[in-house]
Amino acid sequence: MSLNQEEIQEDIEVARLAKACENTQEQPPSKSTQSTDTLGPLATNSVSSHRPAVDRPALVDLRRYDQSGFDRGRPGWLILLWWLVQAIAFPVTLHSMNGLRCNLLRLFGATIGRGVIIRPTARFTYPWKVTIGDYSWIGDDVVFYSLDTIQVGTHCVVSQKAYLCTGTHDIQDSAFGLVTGAIAIGNGAWLATDCFISPGVYIGSNAVIGARSMVLTDMPEQQVCWGSPCRPRYPRRMRAE
Repeated sequence: MSLNQEEIQEDIEVARLAKACENTQEQPPSKSTQSTDTLGPLATNSVSSHRPAVDRPALVDLRRYDQSGFDRGRPGWLILLWWLVQAIAFPVTLHSMNGLRCNLLRLFGATIGRGVIIRPTARFTYPWKVTIGDYSWIGDDVVFYSLDTIQVGTHCVVSQKAYLCTGTHDIQDSAFGLVTGAIAIGNGAWLATDCFISPGVYIGSNAVIGARSMVLTDMPEQQVCWGSPCRPRYPRRMRAE
């Protein structure tokens, strides 16, 4: 077979294979049969049989909210003065000026022990409702939402962005009434970063609360706990020195 004949034969074979592929190629599904899996979340939303109602009447009437019975513990002018001091003085103090920050808190009624470390960005709603024991550490961006009392024991660590919340609302009250509950952190406990502590919760001595845990109930002493909601996991055991 000559070279030209071989080339012609190859062209015929290629054309035959191409034709076969055209005959067997699967056609794309029509719009009526196309799977919603290929359409993404828009298809899921469009075929959803039920969506939660968003236009029902509100169960609460916030015009009726009344916290006149709540005792903030100090006159309004002193509260405003504290908020100004906290907003201006705390953030501009040097990182190492823990003594100055502790003294400012004491000046406004907080009970602060010896050797306490408080970072400049920590926040205290009403310092006169806060007690912090000796040699405890309060990290950056920690919030003491102290509508009720917050007691932190000795040698405790409250890490950055932890939120100690003593105030909530009654969800069964149409006036959305304020509810408060004291928080207590036992000696030697560690609240790791970004924990949320609910009103009325007590953390046992030497307990460890894992990062980003939501603590809705009391935690037992000397237990390592974590989760959302937080649960005790195993005992905290110390190495022999």
